[in-house]
Amino acid sequence: MDIRRIGRHLVEHRWRVRRLFPPRVLDAIQQAIKAGEATHSGQIRFVVEGALDGVPLLRNQLARERALDVFAHLRIWDTAHNNGVLIYLLLADRDVEIVADRGIHAKVGAEGWEAICRTMEEDFRAGHFEHGVIKGIEAVSSELARHFPPQGRGPNELPDAPVVM
Repeated sequence: MDIRRIGRHLVEHRWRVRRLFPPRVLDAIQQAIKAGEATHSGQIRFVVEGALDGVPLLRNQLARERALDVFAHLRIWDTAHNNGVLIYLLLADRDVEIVADRGIHAKVGAEGWEAICRTMEEDFRAGHFEHGVIKGIEAVSSELARHFPPQGRGPNELPDAPVVM
């Protein structure tokens, strides 16, 4: 158990998430997802979590493990073409994780997703959270458009609104 990490998570408050992601920024992120999804038949969700608490924190759950839990909880895997993608930010750890369903993951691979995460984290280190998220959404949309072009006006299978946890 890493005491410094626990301390970071205990002092990371929801007010910080609200400060970095006010309604205006959340609206811009939602619009970026909507615009991106117009270019492909995939589905994108963005989730920001300020800090872990309770059992996940005491188990020392890593951001990747938490992202997998969120991916399952939000049923992002439940898309017609197995092309749902989660962009997950754990603010207390300053860690971005992308979890992609098997249809798109087989085409992009872990290295492709990791490159997008690193670019987003660079923007976050510079304090550019809105820009970093939107740039990440655009990069994910580019991959989805390459491998899953739009197929008419298909249904929007997942909500576009960002999730704040």
